[in-house]
Amino acid sequence: MTSQSPALLVTSAFVRTMAAYNAGMNQRIYDASARLSDAARREQRGAFWGSIQGTLNHLLWADQLWMSRFDGWDKPTATQKDSADLITDFATLRQARETADGKITAWAARVDDAWLRQDQTWFSGGLGRDVSQPRSFLMVHFFNHQTHHRGQAHAMITAAGEKTGDTDLFLLPNVVEVAMQG
Repeated sequence: MTSQSPALLVTSAFVRTMAAYNAGMNQRIYDASARLSDAARREQRGAFWGSIQGTLNHLLWADQLWMSRFDGWDKPTATQKDSADLITDFATLRQARETADGKITAWAARVDDAWLRQDQTWFSGGLGRDVSQPRSFLMVHFFNHQTHHRGQAHAMITAAGEKTGDTDLFLLPNVVEVAMQG
């Protein structure tokens, strides 16, 4: 069933813009993380997912889960509780992140406003039941979740003495270019 909403919460241009932002910021976060030692990436720092590596793992896990719903990706085999340990090797995690970002960008290019006007229905393991929400609303959650946890990773990376460069949406040239294309 399709929701009858008077206007979209977000448009396909928003999805493409946020996919570009996601990919650009992930590259900066992973570049900074790679300059840290493995021990520093794994150090428990009091964040919700524990460490930088745990947070990056959870982000990849969540993106894979949502994309299994949105675009038919394979659902991650780990549970949410175990998502911080999804991939133990940093180089492998980074490659998986880059692959996911490429696929998210390609998917975002295919998203149109008609798709966003539809509801998405899925089984929520956390709630133990089927859930149905407007896709345009879920796009806000999808990208907000990424930004939220990437902010945690950014804070931990900064506390560990590394820098990621600019994080503001309007300061990333690739994102501005995508946004201006509409």
